Amino acid sequence: MRKLQMVDLKSQYEKIKDEVNASIQEVLDTTTYINGPLVHQFQADLEKYLGVKHVIPCANGTDALQIAMMGLGLKPGDEVITADFTFAATVEVIALLQLTPVLVDVDMNNMNISIEGIKKAITPKTKAIVPVHLFGRAANMDAIMEIANEYNLFVIEDNAQAIGADYTWKKDGRKQKVGTIGHVGATSFFPSKNLGCYGDGGAIFTNDDALAHTIRGIVNHGMYVRYHHDVVGVNSRLDSIQAGVLKAKLPHLDIYNKARQEAARKYSAAFAINPNIWAPTICDACDCHVFHQYVIRILNGKRDGLLEHLQAKGIPCAIYYPIPLHSQKAYADTRYQEEDFPNTNQLVNEVIALPMHTELDEEQIQFITAAVLEFV
Repeated sequence: MRKLQMVDLKSQYEKIKDEVNASIQEVLDTTTYINGPLVHQFQADLEKYLGVKHVIPCANGTDALQIAMMGLGLKPGDEVITADFTFAATVEVIALLQLTPVLVDVDMNNMNISIEGIKKAITPKTKAIVPVHLFGRAANMDAIMEIANEYNLFVIEDNAQAIGADYTWKKDGRKQKVGTIGHVGATSFFPSKNLGCYGDGGAIFTNDDALAHTIRGIVNHGMYVRYHHDVVGVNSRLDSIQAGVLKAKLPHLDIYNKARQEAARKYSAAFAINPNIWAPTICDACDCHVFHQYVIRILNGKRDGLLEHLQAKGIPCAIYYPIPLHSQKAYADTRYQEEDFPNTNQLVNEVIALPMHTELDEEQIQFITAAVLEFV
């Protein structure tokens, strides 16, 4: 059996090395390292793939979220609602901009932001909602957009984990790429993502022409004309080598996501027989979950023991996320009460992520599932 890895980037690279190497060599030959032709080509390719008017590449996914909020003109003190159960970058940028993060609980069934939690958290100071499509599963965008329209709020999609996922609108059955539904979306191209480069990278998506124009200035020191600084900006650009890698990988994204879904299907089928394991469901009729991570819940209190058991067998695994944001020192606030986050507080003690990547094979999945079932 091949060595188990949480993410097997080397095997993935071996299958597309000629395409990747040719793109990198093109950059080296032309020496257009910043804003070169491959950046613009990748941008156009991604706009076509997502069906969105504007893709603005940037340096990383955290910058993408921050720049999206800057582009919307949010002011210090404005309240931004987001999920308590997610990676810190989502709330980090809210705090950096001196906005007020408002953390709410998540839904136990899909681990995405609670719709009832959003409704309860809205105040006259609320200006935006940041749904996180956690682990690759689309949040309930029908309900979120309905709330946003009712209260005149911006929606900023944190799509760092779900690029390529399709959201099916409940109201009319129409499909739309996750990340293009709200006023603006942000994604990461960190190497382990479903569409990852070989360093840091990110992008912002929007169908709003005026917002796109503002964001294009922000990512480049606030400049539209060299040395003319029209808005306060940052230095956040996707370099040409990373754009070349992404341009080579983008045509494979749907295949990668299908491979992840198939691996998830095999995992969940194996775990369905055990009442002590909650496993995610896979929808055969839609692509609303692209499994950036495959996360199960251990319901009998043995999660930490399972972690040690798997590690002893050489099976990589991880806990996403061990500490809720409301309990993090940087984001602690007297507004938060433990009883406000029953689901998040339960999830942090139950969740465990198993290896998930495009190169998982049948033998590896059988070995992993047998080890889990043996212990649980």
